[in-house]
Amino acid sequence: MTQNQFGGEMHQNMHTGAIPQQMNHGGHELFDVHEVLSGTIATLNQAMILRPHVKDPELLDILDRQYRFTLDEYNITVECFKTGKDPSHPTGSYKMKQGNDFVYGMKQSQPKKPMQNANEINDEMISGFLLGSAKMNASAKTMAALEVTNPVVRRVLADSVPNCIEMAYELSIYQNKNHYYQVPQLAQQDMQALLNAYAPMQGQPGMPNNTVQ
Repeated sequence: MTQNQFGGEMHQNMHTGAIPQQMNHGGHELFDVHEVLSGTIATLNQAMILRPHVKDPELLDILDRQYRFTLDEYNITVECFKTGKDPSHPTGSYKMKQGNDFVYGMKQSQPKKPMQNANEINDEMISGFLLGSAKMNASAKTMAALEVTNPVVRRVLADSVPNCIEMAYELSIYQNKNHYYQVPQLAQQDMQALLNAYAPMQGQPGMPNNTVQ
C-alpha cells in the first residue's frame, strides 16, 4: 500500500468510524502494553542469567516450567498486539506442581543482608528474584488490562494475570518449605476477632425506588 493509499484509507476510516484491526489501540494502551512486554523480557532474561546458578533440582524445574510458559505468553501477546486479532492459540492455564500447605510461625534465623560479591548467590536469592518478577508482572498486566481498548489484547492480558499469581504462589510455597520465607500468625484471639469482623447480609436489601415520575 502506498502512502497516499494509506492516507486515503485512514481519511475514509475517520469518517466511517472503521479502524484497521492492527491500529485498534488507544494511546494509554500502547504505553502500558510496551511496559508489560519490556517487563516480561526482563523476567525471561533474568531467568536465563540465574539458571546456571540454581542448585536445587526442584527450583530448576520450577524455573524451567515458568520460563517456557512465560515465553509462550509473551509470544502470543506480541502477536495479538501487532495484529489486533486473535493469537495463534488461546492463553493457557499455568499448573504448579507444589501442594498448597504453608508452614506458619517464626523460627530464629540469621538476619538478611545484601550480598558482598556475586559468589554468594544461592537458591534463596534466586527464588526471591523469580517471585519478585512474578508479582511485578501480575501488577503490570492488571494495570495494562484496565487501559486496553483492543478487546483481544485485553482478554489475553486479563487471562494472563491468574497465571502470574499462580507462579508467584508456587514460588512462595517453595520458599516457605525451605524456610526462606516465614509466615507469622496473629494470636488466636486476634485472628478470631478479625475473622468474625464481617457477616453476610440477611434478606433482601431495601433498594430505593428509582422510577422516574
